[in-house]
Amino acid sequence: MLFGLDGIEIGLIIVFLCLFAGILSGFPVAFAIGGAGVISFGIIAGLDSAGLLIHQAIDKSSQEFRDLIASGIKADTISVFRYPDLPRVGLPVFERGWEVALDRNISFIVNRLNERVLAGQSIDTLLAVLMFVLMGITLERSKIAEDLLTTMARVFGPLPGGLAVSIVVVGAFLAASTGIVGATVVTMGLLALPTMLRNNYSPELATGVIAASGTLGQIIPPSIVIVLLGTLAGDLYSTAQEERAQLVGCSDALTYLGEPAVVSVGTLFQAALLPGILLAGLYAAYAFSYALFNPSKAPPVELGSANSEVITRADAMTWFVGAPVVLIGGMLLAGQIGLIGSQDVRVDAFSEAGQTASLRTNVGDDCAAAMIELHGQDAWDTAVAEQAAIEAAGGVAQSRELNEEEQAQALQANLAASPPIGSGIAVMFLLLALVLTTARGVSPTSDPMPLVIGGAGVVLGLLTDVLLLSPLTSSGVTVLIIAIPLAMTLYGCRFATERLGRNELLRVVFPPLVLIIAVLGSILGGITNPTPAAALGAGGAIMLAAYRKLSDENRSGKIIVWSTFAILIMILAGMNFDLRVNQPDVRFEQWVAYIVAQIAFLYAMFGIVFGCWTLFRSGVLTPVVRETAKVTSMVFTILIGSQILNLVVISFGGEHYIQDFLRSFDNEFRVFLIVMLVLFILGFVLDFLEIIYIVVPIVGPVIYGGTMDPKWVTIMIAVNLQTSFLTPPFGFALFYLRGVAPKEVTTGHIYRGILPFVLIQVVGLALLWLFPGVVTIIPDLIGTGR
Repeated sequence: MLFGLDGIEIGLIIVFLCLFAGILSGFPVAFAIGGAGVISFGIIAGLDSAGLLIHQAIDKSSQEFRDLIASGIKADTISVFRYPDLPRVGLPVFERGWEVALDRNISFIVNRLNERVLAGQSIDTLLAVLMFVLMGITLERSKIAEDLLTTMARVFGPLPGGLAVSIVVVGAFLAASTGIVGATVVTMGLLALPTMLRNNYSPELATGVIAASGTLGQIIPPSIVIVLLGTLAGDLYSTAQEERAQLVGCSDALTYLGEPAVVSVGTLFQAALLPGILLAGLYAAYAFSYALFNPSKAPPVELGSANSEVITRADAMTWFVGAPVVLIGGMLLAGQIGLIGSQDVRVDAFSEAGQTASLRTNVGDDCAAAMIELHGQDAWDTAVAEQAAIEAAGGVAQSRELNEEEQAQALQANLAASPPIGSGIAVMFLLLALVLTTARGVSPTSDPMPLVIGGAGVVLGLLTDVLLLSPLTSSGVTVLIIAIPLAMTLYGCRFATERLGRNELLRVVFPPLVLIIAVLGSILGGITNPTPAAALGAGGAIMLAAYRKLSDENRSGKIIVWSTFAILIMILAGMNFDLRVNQPDVRFEQWVAYIVAQIAFLYAMFGIVFGCWTLFRSGVLTPVVRETAKVTSMVFTILIGSQILNLVVISFGGEHYIQDFLRSFDNEFRVFLIVMLVLFILGFVLDFLEIIYIVVPIVGPVIYGGTMDPKWVTIMIAVNLQTSFLTPPFGFALFYLRGVAPKEVTTGHIYRGILPFVLIQVVGLALLWLFPGVVTIIPDLIGTGR
């Protein structure tokens, strides 16, 4: 053995030395990774051919090994780490020669590029990266971030540490709208740092809060980190659980786990929401507390009002707090008592199939024992009793076709159980009512009559639904019946919109907030997957940026506004009408809805094209497209290079060697802690892309192959990567900020300022470790499972 090390250990050292040398060489990281894989393979192959790399493997022909197998220990669990005293035999690291390994690597590279880059299942999700990058860069280049910073500073500035708190709020806002760490840190460093220093803020607090808040894009959805990590985690978890199930004697993971072994990017977005808010809250709490104890280093700053008229405390509490609580609480209460809900009374032509047992019990003894150990004896006994009852009743009831009389009875039962107010109409009028109440609070001295008319329209609309509409009323007739109440409500909202526009906070925050809600709401609510939502975000960002540019030029933005309404009309038409007009017996109202939807679609496309032309004419679109192409090209090139490096590690047994080492620890939480420490240290010198695509695939089969919730594991990794992004001396966020900071701000200021936030990150990780429900509660409530 060379230097007293195992041949595989030397191979791993060579790979990582080549990787670090390639990164430090100055070549683009995207190409350095693939080059490091090729060079390290050549070095390892040369040493192996010279007989210098010898792997001390367990001698499987020895009596001791056969005795372990005879005692019931599975061969896959036997390793040199668990049983160091077993006889060993010296083998080359390439058992069949480096030529065979090279041939296999080339074949695997072609297959993996096809699966993960060109035409695999994950490519659809990876396309979301392109759209989210375009969305973020467009918002960043259109000065929307600058408006947010200025407005939030006016709102929070009068508070102790208010400017720092405003940075946290804007950082979270930009994270939810861009997901790009570097752009957020640079933008806030350029815009906010000089302002904070001019107002006598401590350089340490100013730089620390900017760097930390900028990294919230790592965790707050729609995070590119979570898109990339989630795509990989889904494959790792599914494969690892299938292997785990077969190892204990079960046929598949569904039988063993009692649920599909699936984790999606949308579910991870749900899981990341509360941890992201938690970290932002901890940052803001620290800034506020720092200001209380050091008022001279974070003084209150009065930067002017964000509203055109003075609002009394009573008006603010009534219209900004009381009215929304009453409206939203009243709707939730009405839903609980059955006044509001779904009015879908459709009856299937077939009966429902009978319920199966909660667990599959028709399994072998080994699988049954493993399932009892996993789920508990009570859960197993319950499943056995359920299965016995099903068999006594003749087996699982099969679905059958219902006759006309049975369908009519089912329809009448559904009608009797349907609530008087449909949830769609209730939500629509609730949102319009919130617009009216907010406008009243923003301008309490204005004429209230238009808002009263709008409020009367809301009440009349709900009464109309109760008295004149039924679940069987067609969508076209429903539109005609609620036309008058809706017109009254929209009349009030027209005046409300004008008053809301006088409030700078609402004027600046509302458009990107609507975009964020549309993108995240569609993903978190399970309406669509990340890729269409990202496309919606990219198109919305282009229209927002175009409207902003037209406003700067004192030109009308009505085309953009009406295009936005066209998108809304198109969505509403698709949700409420059957637009399939190529079928027989198409009703007149379907044709009308189809024509309206087509006109809305064409106008919306015209608005997006007009927005692109506006940005192109003003010189914004070209750099946005160029920067988007650079970022996405880098991501996919790193993905390709990392596949090469991974296959090199696999070819000489490095992956299994690392996994065997980790599996030698019987406690899976201890294993995960070791992995987290390694990822934290690697985060000093490697970007998150390299860690996701190089390190996670190696350790993933171990950390995703146990009992830990995959959502929790993935979010913990994401927060850990965010922590290493901040930690001196190599944190990438610190370099971004150093590049834009004024000369009077030293590197020492940045390092000292970031240390408290690193400790906050560690506290956040500890909280997520101790209270995993913070991660899992939203996915569990929404009910998407793992």
